[in-house]
Amino acid sequence: MDRDLLRHCLLYHGPSLFNTLKCEQTENPDFQELLSELDKALHESGFGEPNNPLVEQFIARKADILFSPAWKTAKVKEGDEEPEEEPYAVMPPLELFMEVSQEERRSILYRDLEKGDVVVGRISNIRDYGFFLKVVCMAGGLKRDIEDLELSALCHISEIPSHRSHDDPLSYFQINDLVRAGVKDIDRYEEKITLSLRPASLSHSWKHLKLGVITREELPVQYSRSISAASNTAETYECILGGCHGYHNPCVVDYLLDKLGVSDTQPPSMMRGLQSKLFKEEDFAAAIRKKQSTSWALKCVRAGVDHFKHGRHVEAMNEYNKALEIDTNNVEALVARGALYANKGSIMKAITDFELALENSPDHRNAKKYLCQTLVERGKQLEGQEKLVTAEGLYRRALSLDDSNPEAKEALNKITDTIQKSIRLREEALAKEPVKAKSGETSAEKLRKILKEEKRFIFLSELEYQSMYQGWCNYYCNRIIDHYTEQKYKCNTFFGSHFS
Repeated sequence: MDRDLLRHCLLYHGPSLFNTLKCEQTENPDFQELLSELDKALHESGFGEPNNPLVEQFIARKADILFSPAWKTAKVKEGDEEPEEEPYAVMPPLELFMEVSQEERRSILYRDLEKGDVVVGRISNIRDYGFFLKVVCMAGGLKRDIEDLELSALCHISEIPSHRSHDDPLSYFQINDLVRAGVKDIDRYEEKITLSLRPASLSHSWKHLKLGVITREELPVQYSRSISAASNTAETYECILGGCHGYHNPCVVDYLLDKLGVSDTQPPSMMRGLQSKLFKEEDFAAAIRKKQSTSWALKCVRAGVDHFKHGRHVEAMNEYNKALEIDTNNVEALVARGALYANKGSIMKAITDFELALENSPDHRNAKKYLCQTLVERGKQLEGQEKLVTAEGLYRRALSLDDSNPEAKEALNKITDTIQKSIRLREEALAKEPVKAKSGETSAEKLRKILKEEKRFIFLSELEYQSMYQGWCNYYCNRIIDHYTEQKYKCNTFFGSHFS
C-alpha cells in the first residue's frame, strides 16, 4: 500500500473522501488499519478543499487498486528527453474538435493547472517589476487549446535570471517576444498565474526544457498542428492522426508502454473483472455499451420533458424518439412518450408504450399509473361505441394494475350494472315469446315458410327460363329450315328451266 500517495490524496480531497473510504473499504483490513493510523495525523494537518463527489466515490471504490504499487510492473521513466524523430502521434488538444464554451475551458484549465507545468506566451507589457505574458499554449504537462482564452500571466523580475551582457534582466526582453516559462504559482479564485524563468520552478519531468525566449520553430508540435487544424475545418481528427509520422511507427506501442511503465503481459485496469480470468458479464463490451446507451438516452428524455413542460410538444416527441433510437427499450422514454401520446388523444399508441414499458420494468410506478388512467379513458370511448364487454375488460385490467383507483372502480360498477340490466331485459323478452306461439304462428315457423316460398320462386323461375330458351331455339331453327327450303326451290326452278 502506497501510504504517501494515499495521504496526499486525502489531504487534497478532504474529510468527505476519508469518510467514503471508511465505508467502501470495510472488508479490507489493510485499509482499515491504515485509515485508523492516518486519522489523527490528517486531522492535525487539516484537510484541503472538497472535490467532485463522483471522483471521490470512484477513488474510494477503486482504492485497493489505485493505491497498490503492484499494478505498475515497470519503473516509469521520467525526465528522459524525447528522441528527435516523433516516436508517437502528437495531436492537437481534443477540445479543438469539440464544442466547448470558453468559460468552461477556462475554469477547467485553472482547476487542472499545476505548479511545475510549462507554458509559452507572448510578452504584452514590460514594467519595472517584471513583464506580462499573454499565454499562447502549454509546452509541458497539460495539453490544452488556450490561445483564445485571453489568459495573462506575470513573470516577476526576481524570477528572471540575469544575463552576462545585460545588467538589467528586463532589458533582454522586448514586446511580442515568445517566452517559455514554468508555472510558479496559481491563484484559482482570483484566476492569476505567476511564472518563473528559473529551472527550479519546473517539475522533474520537464527539467530538460530550456526557459526564456524561443523562436516560432521551437513552439510545441501540438500547437503548430492546432493552428493548421483551426485554419482548415475539413481537416478532421482522423486525418491529422493518419498524417502524423509517429502514428506509423511500428514500435509505438512498445515505446508508450515503456514510457508509462506498464507491462504488456499484465496490463493494469480499474475494472475488477479484468484483474482475473473470470470476467463478469458487466465487464464485457455489450453490457458497457448498453449502460452508455441508457445514460445517453436519459439525457434525451430529460430534454424532452423540459420541452413538454414549456408546451413544445413536437420537440419533446423528437427527443423521445431519439432516446428510443439509442436505447430501444428505455423505460423512461417509453413512459414519457406514452404520456405525450395520451395528452394528444392517441390513446392506443399510449397504451402500447405503457405496456412495453411494463414488460421491461414490471414495477415501474409511473408506467402502472399512466396505463391505468389510459385504459379507463379507452374504456369510456368504447362505451360510447356500445362495446360494453370490451370496455369492461379494460376496466378490470386497470384495476389489476391499481386496485385502489376510484375512477376505474366507478366505471366498472357502472358498466356491470348496465350489462346486467341488458341481460335481464333480454331474458324477460325471451320469456314472453312462447306465450305468443300459442295464439298464432311462431317466428321460427314464419321463417321456414318464407324460405320455402323463396325456394319455390327460384325453382319456378328456372323452369320459365328453360322453356323460354327452348322456345327461342325452336323459332330460330324453323326459320333456318324455311330459308333453306325456299332457296332449294329457287335453284331447282332456275336450273330446271334452262336444262329441260
